[in-house]
Amino acid sequence: MEQPLQVPVGRDIRLADFDPDHHEGFDRDDAEAETRRHCEALDELAYRLFAEARRAVVVVLQGIDTSGKDGTIRMLASGISPQCLDVRSFKAPSALELSHDFLWRVHAAVPPHGRIGVFNRSHYEDVVVVRVRKLVPRGVWEPRYDQINAFEKLLADGGLTFVKCFLHIGKKEQRQRLEDRLRDPKKQWKLGPDDLEDRQRWDDFQKAYDDALTRCNTEHAPWHIVPANRKWYRNLVVARLVRRTLERLDPRFPPFDSSLITRLD
Repeated sequence: MEQPLQVPVGRDIRLADFDPDHHEGFDRDDAEAETRRHCEALDELAYRLFAEARRAVVVVLQGIDTSGKDGTIRMLASGISPQCLDVRSFKAPSALELSHDFLWRVHAAVPPHGRIGVFNRSHYEDVVVVRVRKLVPRGVWEPRYDQINAFEKLLADGGLTFVKCFLHIGKKEQRQRLEDRLRDPKKQWKLGPDDLEDRQRWDDFQKAYDDALTRCNTEHAPWHIVPANRKWYRNLVVARLVRRTLERLDPRFPPFDSSLITRLD
């Protein structure tokens, strides 16, 4: 059964309408094999973007706790050379960051021309987490949707292409992943009191994300709803999206100066 990755601009996005178990009928082995093929293609495409040095791409990864942002980044890093890739994680803002506008730290992390950036969380924390946890009043976070749209339009006009991915998992799947973290000494460090408290705010987070996805789904920076209950399918979808984005950009190597041949001693 088909399930769209994108919703047309202007229509409401409701996560409840998307099945986080959707997987196009793929099995794990076939999905992982296709993901590897996409990653192999990404290596050359990213290198061409790096050589061209006129445009940049940023992959924005958002999702509720345990949705798989770290795993998605590891997958992309397996196919893109470090010279072409920047990864930035947005945790609770520092005192310095809080002394600026909420987009200041994000603008500083935007990849330069020629590189692919990956955001582990992003400026959308400032219309989701701050709203649900009531860290700032409504009068502060409400105008931010329009500010984000204007910010992304500015960057898009400057040569940045957005690949915004919401990693969509179900409530039952999140519980299983939290339990796995509790049992695994290698992952226990990732779990804190806020994670368990936020679990109790599941419905509030879903509503906040519905609004953010709807109001910031634009022609220049559309959202993709990635079913993420199956990690192997999540990886396939994101790898395919990034590859298709780069193929659409079709970066080219700069023209060669043939006079250099005669100058070689």
